[in-house]
Amino acid sequence: MPLQIIRQDITKIECDAIVNPSNCDLEPGGGVDLTIHKAAGKELHEYCQGLGGCKTGDAVITPAFKLPCKYIIHTAGPVWNGENRAGSVALLESCYKKSLMLALENGCQSLALPLISTGLYGFPKDKALKIATDIIQSFLFENEMLVYLVVYDKTSFTLTEKIFADIKQLIDDTYVSKHQNTIRSNVQTRKRLSRDDRKERKHSVSSEHIYASTYDLSPTASLEEMLSSMDDTFAVTLLKLIDIKGMTDVECYKKANVSKQTWYKIMNDKSYKPSKNTVIAFAISLELTLEEAKRLLATVGFTLSRSSKFDIIIEYFIMNGNYDIFEINEVLFKFDQVGLGVN
Repeated sequence: MPLQIIRQDITKIECDAIVNPSNCDLEPGGGVDLTIHKAAGKELHEYCQGLGGCKTGDAVITPAFKLPCKYIIHTAGPVWNGENRAGSVALLESCYKKSLMLALENGCQSLALPLISTGLYGFPKDKALKIATDIIQSFLFENEMLVYLVVYDKTSFTLTEKIFADIKQLIDDTYVSKHQNTIRSNVQTRKRLSRDDRKERKHSVSSEHIYASTYDLSPTASLEEMLSSMDDTFAVTLLKLIDIKGMTDVECYKKANVSKQTWYKIMNDKSYKPSKNTVIAFAISLELTLEEAKRLLATVGFTLSRSSKFDIIIEYFIMNGNYDIFEINEVLFKFDQVGLGVN
C-alpha cells in the first residue's frame, strides 16, 4: 500500500531513499541521525561537509554509501518551543514536503521517513504523527510512491483515551462473551447488534439495489439456474458503489490507501482475489455502513467476526462513523494488527 507504518531500524530498510532527521550543520548529532551516519560510513560525513549546511525546514540529498538504499535525504527539523512558537509546525510540515519532493525529483519509488524532531528536539509525538500522516496523505493523492513511516515504539501513537478505552473494552467484553458464553452476555450482544442493524438499514437505502441476491431462488432450483443468478463480482460491485458515491476511480483507491497496481489487478485480472484488508480499505474509502461493508466483503467470500481483534476494531470505527483510514491504521498498529491497504 502507498503508506505503511512500521517498526524497524531505518538503516536496514530496502527502499530507494531514507530520510535523516539532521541539523542545520549536517553534522552527526544523536539518535536516528547518528545511527544513519554510523551505518553509512565516514564517507557520508565527508560528503555532507561540502554541502554548506541545510536551513531549518529544508532538505538536501546525498548518496547512501554503505546503506541498502540509493539516497539519504537530510532534513533539518525545528526545535519545539511550545504551541507553534516560531512557526515550528509549518517548519516541520516543510521538512516532510521537501523530503517527499526530493525523493520524487530523483526518481524514487519508495521512501522511509521517521517522526522528525520528536527526539532531542522535543516535538510532541502525537502532533508530529498527525503532521506526518496529513502531509504524506496529501502527497500520495497526487503522486505514486510507497512510503514507510518508521517508528521505534508504540508510544508514538498516543491515541485519544476514549478511543483506546472504548476499543479495549469492546475487545475485552467480546472475548469474555466468547469464552464464558453466558445467557446474559448473549442477550446484551443481540440487543446491541439489533440497535446497530436498525441504524444501518436507515442509512443504506441508496446502495441497497446494487447487491443482487441468489437467496430468492426456489429451493429446488437447478445448478444452472443458481449459476445464472450469481451475485456481481467484487470489481463490478465496487464500480457501482463508486458511481453511487459520486467518486472517481482514482479518488476511491487513493482514499483507500491502495496502490494503482492493485487497482489495475482488481479491474483487469479476473483471477485476482483482493485480500480482506484491501476490501475493507475500499469499504472505508466509500464510507459504507456496517451492513454494506459486510456485503462487499461477501463478494470475495470474507466476513467480519467478533472473534477477531482486527474485525472488532474495524466494526468500531464504522459504527462510530469514523472513516479516517490513517487513524484506523494507527489504532490497528497500536493493537498489533495489520493496517488497511496491505495487499
